Amino acid sequence: MDEAPPRDDSRVPRRTRVVLGEVAARRAPADRGRADLAEQTPVGEALVKGLMRAQLALALRLSLVVVTGLGSLPLLFAVAPAVGRSKVLGINLPWLLLGFGSFPFLVAVGWAYVRFAERNEQDFTAVIRRPEP
Repeated sequence: MDEAPPRDDSRVPRRTRVVLGEVAARRAPADRGRADLAEQTPVGEALVKGLMRAQLALALRLSLVVVTGLGSLPLLFAVAPAVGRSKVLGINLPWLLLGFGSFPFLVAVGWAYVRFAERNEQDFTAVIRRPEP
């Protein structure tokens, strides 16, 4: 076997270490809102409680809409018995309204709840991501 020729180390460039100091210096300062949430500080707790309070208020308001909307139908039939006895396509009107009319109403309230709850969460996220002066 042939022996490999000796290497001339004088021609091989030396390795240099590159430090990403510029990248570290350009890093954004720590986001205080996220830090408050992660560290569970009193400020973070207040932010989360505010979101929970907003979501609870929304749920209670829409529950009131459902109770008022569906609860008013039996009251209507008790106050106006002629409406309760009327028939549409051979089916009593109360059965149609409570059996078939309530489902689209509940779906609409559910859709509204999801939409408003997402808006509350977006507002919460905007508060967290807002840069501090």
